[in-house]
Amino acid sequence: MGPVMKNTLKETMKKRPVFGATVLSGSPMMVEALGHFGYDFVFIDAEHTPLEVTQLKELILAARFAGISPLVRVTRPEPVEIRKAFEIGAEGVVVPHIKTKAEMELCIQGAKFPPKGRRGYDPSVRSAGYGAGDYDAAAYIEHSNETELVIPLAEDFEFIENIDEILLVEGLEIVNFGPVDFALSKNKVFCGMDMPEIVDALTTIIEKCRAKNISVMVPGIPPTYESVKSIIDMGANMLAVGTDIMHFNNGLRTVKENVVSKFQS
Repeated sequence: MGPVMKNTLKETMKKRPVFGATVLSGSPMMVEALGHFGYDFVFIDAEHTPLEVTQLKELILAARFAGISPLVRVTRPEPVEIRKAFEIGAEGVVVPHIKTKAEMELCIQGAKFPPKGRRGYDPSVRSAGYGAGDYDAAAYIEHSNETELVIPLAEDFEFIENIDEILLVEGLEIVNFGPVDFALSKNKVFCGMDMPEIVDALTTIIEKCRAKNISVMVPGIPPTYESVKSIIDMGANMLAVGTDIMHFNNGLRTVKENVVSKFQS
């Protein structure tokens, strides 16, 4: 029996940029829609929602059903929380507010099986197919270590200060830049990707990551062709183009302005 979870995002990223959106609503329907519309990944958020990581299992199942790679943003660099996200079927885990090499190493320890980390093993989980059929433990461990992604969020000035040390951690393959919180960490209010502080930080991250063959994930703000192309031209190859709430709001606003308001005035 081959690997239960067909993790494809890493291979796709070798060929072209990949695109996704954040799901904050907790709705499996939103996840499936992203898959059916042909997006590459869904960024399922457990940090800015009331959901615990273990409550995301239906959203991850929806992603797997719709053929879209599920990434889960956990709440902190906590090894058990990271392991649980992978065990319920996440292809990648995004960890917020990583500031030091030690925090990055802790994430890898929770995400990777020995010899790459110290992740606890149990075959009775979704990612292992519950150990059913002709389950192969060695193949499962190897496949998990090679294809599951550990993604730190660079959203604090300390990440930039410690970036050279952080990027030395083996198993780090993608860095996710969080411009809004990065600006706040510098006591600035985010007002666009063209802010000097944002441009400088993103340029540093891309230059240092690409030199080590590490991918860079960036929010496409605003989600327009021109904006996204400019970020790709800088060297990013993973774009989160908005959230389900944002797109829902934009749809409601358009109908309100173009239809409903004309009958309410």
